[in-house]
Amino acid sequence: MNSKIHQSWQQILDSEFSAAYFKALQSFVDQEYEEHQCFPPEAQIFSAFDHCHWEDTKVVVIGQDPYHGAGQANGLCFSVNDGVTHPPSLVNIFKELQLDLHKQYPISGDLEKWADQGVLLLNATLTVRAHHAGSHQGKGWETFTNAVITKLSQEKNGLVFMLWGGYAKKKVKLIDTEKHHILTSGHPSPLSANRGYWFGNRHFGKTNEILLRQSLTPIDW
Repeated sequence: MNSKIHQSWQQILDSEFSAAYFKALQSFVDQEYEEHQCFPPEAQIFSAFDHCHWEDTKVVVIGQDPYHGAGQANGLCFSVNDGVTHPPSLVNIFKELQLDLHKQYPISGDLEKWADQGVLLLNATLTVRAHHAGSHQGKGWETFTNAVITKLSQEKNGLVFMLWGGYAKKKVKLIDTEKHHILTSGHPSPLSANRGYWFGNRHFGKTNEILLRQSLTPIDW
């Protein structure tokens, strides 16, 4: 695994890349990609950072694991490549977007457009073995991504953190809630959404209202 990340993040995260845990993680990931099919493609492991640069970050969405089906994961949480069938969670994200902002349901499930506008689409674990959900959890990725969230919290002001579901909500302990805006709801997965914990959260509109109050450009969701 090449730990080359966009230069805007390189200095911020340099101490993580040189830490013992990250070197062990790197060895584990290299071996997994060598011996098994893994996702996302190696060149896209750090796509969330390549598309959303440090200085541009204004919104953070936290996912858990990359999709583990062939051709789905592209390094951005909840996002899939063009032409790929939208997974159920993404379908519900787009349905809420329709309800909230009266936008048309998107044809493409690729969320690069959001990332390029300053939305960090961060999975807690950045890699996974094909067809084995959670297979790369507990190997060091969470330490790395927790450090990312902590540094964002410490060094920035007025970020909007969209925390969807129980796993993401636990990350609030890493965030200075006096400095940042926290939006929480159920997870967009059908299990949660169909019980009434997702639809109607209006997170897309609320985020843009918060950004406008700070004289920042809203996201074209």
